[in-house]
Amino acid sequence: MNRTTYDAPLTIIGGGLAGCEAAWQLLRRGHRVRLCEMKPERFSPAHKSSHLAELVCSNSLRSGALENAVGLLKEEMRRLDSLILAAADATAVPAGKALAVDRNAFSIFIEEKLAAQPGLELIRGEVTEIPAEGIAIIASGPLTSDALARAIAALTGGDYLYFYDAISPIIEGESIDLGRVFAASRYGHGEADYLNCPMDRETYENFRMELTKAEEVPLRTFEEIKCFEGCLPIEVIARRGIDTLAYGPMKPVGLTDPRTGEQPHAVVQLRREDRNGILHNIVGFQTKMTWPEQRRIFRMIPGLENAEFARYGSVHRNTFLNAPTLLTPNLQLRSHPSLFFAGQITGVEGYVESTAMGLLAGLNASCYLSDHPMIPPPLETALGALVGHINNADRKSYQPMNVTFGLFPPLPGHIRKKERGLCYAKRALTALSSWQALLNENASDTQPK
Repeated sequence: MNRTTYDAPLTIIGGGLAGCEAAWQLLRRGHRVRLCEMKPERFSPAHKSSHLAELVCSNSLRSGALENAVGLLKEEMRRLDSLILAAADATAVPAGKALAVDRNAFSIFIEEKLAAQPGLELIRGEVTEIPAEGIAIIASGPLTSDALARAIAALTGGDYLYFYDAISPIIEGESIDLGRVFAASRYGHGEADYLNCPMDRETYENFRMELTKAEEVPLRTFEEIKCFEGCLPIEVIARRGIDTLAYGPMKPVGLTDPRTGEQPHAVVQLRREDRNGILHNIVGFQTKMTWPEQRRIFRMIPGLENAEFARYGSVHRNTFLNAPTLLTPNLQLRSHPSLFFAGQITGVEGYVESTAMGLLAGLNASCYLSDHPMIPPPLETALGALVGHINNADRKSYQPMNVTFGLFPPLPGHIRKKERGLCYAKRALTALSSWQALLNENASDTQPK
């Protein structure tokens, strides 16, 4: 690739969250964008909707609290005019302290906002080759097609990795026995946004035993499973010990069954997938069990004896680059500076983190097009902490990461644990403001070419 024609539209490969966010940042700065999305011509194993920015694994964008690292990241993105965060805020559904959305309304909001911007060309069809000229952003996501993955491998010398990620099943709300569950959020925080399926010890141990014996979908013999630790299949967690579920995704802490006045031994939580509660996600129940096994075992959960499944859990391959080896701090491919990468393929984990990399790729590509210096966000910010992980992690054992305060530079002095989150946030937003001012100062010097 070479940087030759700036009047041609910049190509973005992938219409997921990262690709749509990158397109938005470029369009808002006056650039022309060619956004390529293979759906509905071709679907990945996990995608079902023809809409852009489809949410697959969950409808939750996690915590909204500023003292939480992902909540801070979302606030930084809001201040940078994130389309995805605007869509999430506009289509939010009740979920306690978490930011969860109506999936369909979320995608439609994003499509309409992008379509209203001058300069967008949306192309539906699979891209199998990397553009030979011009500037491009690859935001093909963790489910990059085989053909495009081969093209990326050829360009990078094969230095890319993969791991497996499992998604949770979704059940129809009308099939839940409301007489056997109770509505509550942990510790009574916020509204009672979750339905909780309580288990006594005997029910829990029987359920856990069936999970350990469950039949799983066979994988191809040449594939090695590398599950992201924060998204392990429920049956994998169950096999780690008798109490791993009760201290993990089924922990009852902070929940009291109003019918008994006591804390259950274990709890399965259900979260709304839409405003009206037509669909519910079984929280933390990612799985690679066969569909018949999912029906059999998940119907052992109190309240789900007659559950109807709108989507079964599944396992799928997530492709990502060895970013410390291949990418610059500006998300450019070191060997081809006109090629940017964005989203989960860079080695971040989670919807919000993937979107953040799309935002940065869009900002950086705009600077590159306009001959402005590309300035990475300060390490003190959540955005900068993620970029720091991408660039500074161990190349030999690079693995995807969610944003966490552990990636940030330490706070000075001794600060009480309960106060650290807000201190990180205050420092980050101050640094973000200074960085934004510098970007705006550079942008005022010239216009896009």
